[in-house]
Amino acid sequence: MSIKLYSTLSRRKEDFETIEPGKVRMYVCGVTVYHKAHIGHAMFALVFDVIRRYLEYRGYAVRHVMNFTDVDDKIINRANQLGVNPFELAEGYIREFQQNLADLNVLPATINPRATQEIDLIIKMIEGLIEKGFAYPLDSDVYFRVDKDPDYGKLSGRRLDDMQAGARIDVDNRKENPMDFALWKASKPGEPAWDSPWGQGRPGWHIECSAMNLNHLGEQIDIHGGGNDLIFPHHENEIAQTESLTGKQFARYWVHNGMLQLSGEKMSKSLGNLVSIDDFLAKHKADSLRFLILNSGYRNPLSYSDEIVEQADRAIERLQSGLRPAEAAAAGASTQDLEDLQKQMVATRTGFEQSMDDDFNSAGALGYLFELVRVINQAHAEGATAAQLAPAQDLLKELTGVLGLQLENSRAGDQAVEPFIQLLIDLRLELRAQKLYQLSDLIRNRLLDMGVILEDGKGGTSWRFK
Repeated sequence: MSIKLYSTLSRRKEDFETIEPGKVRMYVCGVTVYHKAHIGHAMFALVFDVIRRYLEYRGYAVRHVMNFTDVDDKIINRANQLGVNPFELAEGYIREFQQNLADLNVLPATINPRATQEIDLIIKMIEGLIEKGFAYPLDSDVYFRVDKDPDYGKLSGRRLDDMQAGARIDVDNRKENPMDFALWKASKPGEPAWDSPWGQGRPGWHIECSAMNLNHLGEQIDIHGGGNDLIFPHHENEIAQTESLTGKQFARYWVHNGMLQLSGEKMSKSLGNLVSIDDFLAKHKADSLRFLILNSGYRNPLSYSDEIVEQADRAIERLQSGLRPAEAAAAGASTQDLEDLQKQMVATRTGFEQSMDDDFNSAGALGYLFELVRVINQAHAEGATAAQLAPAQDLLKELTGVLGLQLENSRAGDQAVEPFIQLLIDLRLELRAQKLYQLSDLIRNRLLDMGVILEDGKGGTSWRFK
């Protein structure tokens, strides 16, 4: 079965065919680095991390580019508020976001270009657009002529006439068309600026990504991704300026993730309803945030609440339970149990791939993983040995790894406390043998209060952390 993915441009699922066989060129719009990153930013990074991981699992070599916008009005304004250099402000938040991604187990992009590193190419692109009649200088600014592009609006489905009717023409009445967008912006006193044929200034937001695509992936790419809040105007304008310059289709597939919502509203700095990545990770595992996204479907809006996160925490614990070691005294599961385990392994890999091939249906893929865990735990309870459990547990590790889940079940100091936990388990077994059930239950409950779960089976009692 070939991979199918939904493209915003065609508004349907399409067979995935790359420009070069076996190779994927994927560009994902990153963050504008002017403040701490929140879990809404984590959503796009996790979505495209899963897409990349699965494409690599299917044998593709993925060149993954994710940019940083490191010069922008928001950065300049915040730097002025704080009384710091805007480049130093941006650099600090870039390092912080990269650490956030590492903490979330997001694979590093092949390259993380920055807007300020592409100035020469940006100027060259703007000159080319002016030469072809798609752009015009205005004082020290340069604008793109939207009515010169007959396909303008094809990504968002908007008609230029409707956009013009709704435009606020008093924003800049110098422009030929109120919808014309800036390719180059004249600098104001005290702002970062670069020399150009049109005077001191800096690039517009949209041209930055076109330049980084052209420089690091070429004139045509396979996947262009980002949040669905970027469809218009950012990605619409990227298409217009890039295809007007090259005369070629820019991206084969436009892939957009839904927004994370808190109390029904998009999470954003302007609304002030933020949960930073650092704050989330101080209370929950990285796997829990990833599970939230995997279980919702990447194109859907994702509701966030404490209750939903707690459900994700429990789901991760359920997956972790499939990796419990066999009991030391396990005598071996029955032939039927082992046959059931083998059949489920085949069904799990097949179902996992079919789900992920269908527009990265990670929620469906998780369903097959939970079914595998159920059968593993059944075999575990029937006394399966470590050797009997190993193939299924290895498959569980492999496929959860494809989704970027780590299933870490350890905590600092585990090795130091393990002998004491085992001592309490042995004591509890002795109390049960003497029918002192109240005391044995006290040990179980106190361990549970400390985050240690006891599980009784045919081979004895095992334990795990919550």
